[in-house]
Amino acid sequence: MCGIFGFVSDNKRSANEILKGLKLLEYRGYDSWGVAVKSGKEILVDKNIGKIGNAKLKPRQSNLGIGHTRWATHGGVTIENAHPHLDCKQNVAVVHNGIIENYQELKQSLIKKGHQFISETDTEVFAHLVEEFLKTDGFATAVRLAFNLIEGLNAVVVMNSLSSEIVAAKTGSPLIVGVGDKEFFISSDCLGIAQYTKKVLFLKDNEMVILGKDLVLISLPKGNQLTPQFEEIEVKEADKGKGDYKHFMLKEIMEEPQILENIGKNYKDIVQDLGGKIKNAYGTYFVGAGTAFYACLAGTYLFSKIAKVHVNTTPASEFNYLEDFLTPKSLVIGLSQSGETIDVIEPLQMAKQKKAKIVAVTNAKGSTIYRMADEKILLNAGTEKAVASTKAYLAKLAILLMLAFSMKGEIGKAQRLLQQAAKEIRRIFSPQYLSKIQELAKLMKLKEHVFIIGRGMSYPSALEGALKIREVSYLHAEGIAGGELKHGPIALIEKGTQCIVFAPNDETYAAIMSNAMEIKARGGVIIGLSFKNSEVFDYFLEVKDLREATILTQIVPLQLLAYYIAVSKGFDPDKPRNLAKSVTVR
Repeated sequence: MCGIFGFVSDNKRSANEILKGLKLLEYRGYDSWGVAVKSGKEILVDKNIGKIGNAKLKPRQSNLGIGHTRWATHGGVTIENAHPHLDCKQNVAVVHNGIIENYQELKQSLIKKGHQFISETDTEVFAHLVEEFLKTDGFATAVRLAFNLIEGLNAVVVMNSLSSEIVAAKTGSPLIVGVGDKEFFISSDCLGIAQYTKKVLFLKDNEMVILGKDLVLISLPKGNQLTPQFEEIEVKEADKGKGDYKHFMLKEIMEEPQILENIGKNYKDIVQDLGGKIKNAYGTYFVGAGTAFYACLAGTYLFSKIAKVHVNTTPASEFNYLEDFLTPKSLVIGLSQSGETIDVIEPLQMAKQKKAKIVAVTNAKGSTIYRMADEKILLNAGTEKAVASTKAYLAKLAILLMLAFSMKGEIGKAQRLLQQAAKEIRRIFSPQYLSKIQELAKLMKLKEHVFIIGRGMSYPSALEGALKIREVSYLHAEGIAGGELKHGPIALIEKGTQCIVFAPNDETYAAIMSNAMEIKARGGVIIGLSFKNSEVFDYFLEVKDLREATILTQIVPLQLLAYYIAVSKGFDPDKPRNLAKSVTVR
């Protein structure tokens, strides 16, 4: 959610180079963009709505510049509300991720002092705060004092055309500084920096960095100088592009078999170590948001069925209201593709305050969740650029499957199941199978509603499948536990209503087939995902029986179905409206 990129350099760089950095961050989601560069003592700004184009700035070369991709929170999607924002004198430019919760009272105070505002955003307040403090203090001190006044979780990057400096501070959203040869880069993601340098500084909460001729790191709020701890990063997939695929979403789905094979072959020791920690914990809790929460929910079923072990889960945004029971003996496992989801970060912070042990399961090394955790497990799924998560979801399920079997002492069985699952997914990728999904997508694109039902371990699949369809095709899709149909949802069924039924070869088969018959009796159209065909199904997509690993393979046809519905409706599945890859605001 929102992307930041900027540089301070002895060598002049192009304003379009800022856009090159921002384009690597497009996957985070945005609705407008802008850049600001120093030109003499002035700041030139170019702001636009929609997808990133070329910067219309003269001169195009500068030794100081910042850019931003905005996902709207305060104020509509307009050029005026796009970042960067300037102060009245137009010597200070600000880009910002987060929400300044007390911006209204600060804005009113600044207006009384004569400051004029152009936008509806909370961000512009910060530019004027810095301007106000510059009346009596130097630039770095002005930014520090301004940052101390704002409330909420925020990351700000401020440039000054008079001092030729960038000052940045954070209390929530990520900021990474790259150190090059007589130049510095700053970004909200390692991807933006990896093209220039591997030497980086991860800014911690309540830290501020001053970038000019040198790098100076200080603590907030008082401003005591700190010793920077630089690290080396490895970004293997900085920008491999889509290859032969039209969209990243399809490319990432197609990478799933290799990811499962890698986890099956290489995660035995990591998983067994975490299994031991679960055994010694007094209460284990899975925490995730969106797709990651559905992986958590799947984990509770896997642990119950395979290991006969109880684990707790709840959506991350609700965990803060249920954490009073945490103790120093508790184990909290946070799942997050980006490692920057604020709804996961906040409960993990609260859990740490209660001295609970924290485990991060994430795809992003160096992310906030990764860095705050006591133990870390990387998904190693490769960069996921489509907003809708696919391959990272399967990676999480694979690790949870191995964990459950490790608790039972049968991790070898899990490894074999993952190899079989990879083989089954490759069969699903056959031209004949994909053709059936594409034809089904053409029929479904004309509908307004689809219901997806499952029981047991297929219930999380129903929820995740519905989410995928909603996210990228904007078709109203609802995941329902089969047994809950008669408690209200069946009232929505009428002639022609589409319903997808997960019917695996397990203890839920007879009950879910009864639910399918109830829907069909009321005119519903049944799409069956099962190990065998049935006269109840109007359409059939085979998913072979892999016992517990069916939970991995049965979701893949729905990922593909969501993708093809979106494409058939003319939508971009990589960048669905109103959504962001990394949700960094509440």
